[in-house]
Amino acid sequence: MNPNNRRLAMKALGAALTATVLASGSASASTPTTPARAEAGADKRILIVVTSHDRKGQGLVAGFWFPELTHPAKVFTESGYTYDIASPQGGMPPFDGFDLKDEGNSWFWIQPEQRNKLANSIPLSRVDPTRYAAVMLVGGHGPMWDFARNERLHTIVRSIYERGGIVSAVCHGPAGLIDLKLSDGTSLIAGRKLTAFTTEEELSRQYDKLVPFDLETALRANKAVFEEAPVFQSKVVIDGRLITGQNPASATPFGQAVVTALKALAL
Repeated sequence: MNPNNRRLAMKALGAALTATVLASGSASASTPTTPARAEAGADKRILIVVTSHDRKGQGLVAGFWFPELTHPAKVFTESGYTYDIASPQGGMPPFDGFDLKDEGNSWFWIQPEQRNKLANSIPLSRVDPTRYAAVMLVGGHGPMWDFARNERLHTIVRSIYERGGIVSAVCHGPAGLIDLKLSDGTSLIAGRKLTAFTTEEELSRQYDKLVPFDLETALRANKAVFEEAPVFQSKVVIDGRLITGQNPASATPFGQAVVTALKALAL
């Protein structure tokens, strides 16, 4: 990430933290002790979850990967869907991959409403899953620490899925699906086709030395049917109401697959 771009990004997000959230924006505008209420129109609302974990190794940024948020968010918005952004800790989440030459990133960044949603991400403790027709878990290396086996995240994902909603995750986002049990005690992903950032992709960038575990190995250990494309090539896997994308190159078609699934549910 270009250091000048990151400084500009952090400065703008810092300013956004002090701004009043738009009335139609993130549910973090409600009081901290009161969870967001269920509301009409949940079939058009998507919950996007990003990490709060900011470090990997010595002095390296973890966080979420910016295009894996902005590319699907652009698809959702242009398709008429509303989204909120949440994170384990709430507030301004850490990120990497910020480059305004990227079309999705620039689309997101020039709009104050989008920046405000990010700067004021909703703590998972305050998320009401009944408000949402779909949940999307964004990648980047941070989720390997605070998505994995996160009980509150599991509760939200389980609630949305068991009410007939869509569960989706891209790149390292599927870390949030590891050991996730449904109400009947069965695994959400056992026997299900999915993809995620692969072992080969981790090794190719020597990321395997930085992450706390290997994601592909963990998903396979959960009995998921893991599918993959060649390194850093786009791949989206759809298994019923479970939709996954392999890597950053998959972000736009992944978002499109989520919209297609939501439209099919509305029929």
